[in-house]
Amino acid sequence: MLPDQENPVVDLDQAESWDLLAGSELGRLAVSVGDQPEIFPINYLAHDGVVLFCTAQGSKLVNLTINRRVAMEIDGCTEEYAWSVVVHGTARTLQTGIEIEAAAQLPLHSWIPTVKYIFVEITPQAITGRRFALGPAPERW
Repeated sequence: MLPDQENPVVDLDQAESWDLLAGSELGRLAVSVGDQPEIFPINYLAHDGVVLFCTAQGSKLVNLTINRRVAMEIDGCTEEYAWSVVVHGTARTLQTGIEIEAAAQLPLHSWIPTVKYIFVEITPQAITGRRFALGPAPERW
């Protein structure tokens, strides 16, 4: 069901939310350590029920080591509507040679010219989405 002026916000089921996630590449990763939230832009690949991204040593990786529970958000829009998908899950770095080699074969490429050799996998515990109608706000009075 698409949103319209009568029903401007439509909740998406898990399958449709996953399809939107799988059809995108750029998102925001939210982590929290010591009551300090951080948000990082990431390019990712949704594959076989998990989300993968590459990173290098730094604060993002340190935060994931301290608190593996994460949230991730992606957004998009067309001329008629916008959408947002949120994933809550657990992150872990890939450790074994077999896991790393399998991830390296996937079409996941860094958007910036830096060396990122650490693969991180997010296993979703919940995925939700909404689609929003675009248009002018209704008259208030």
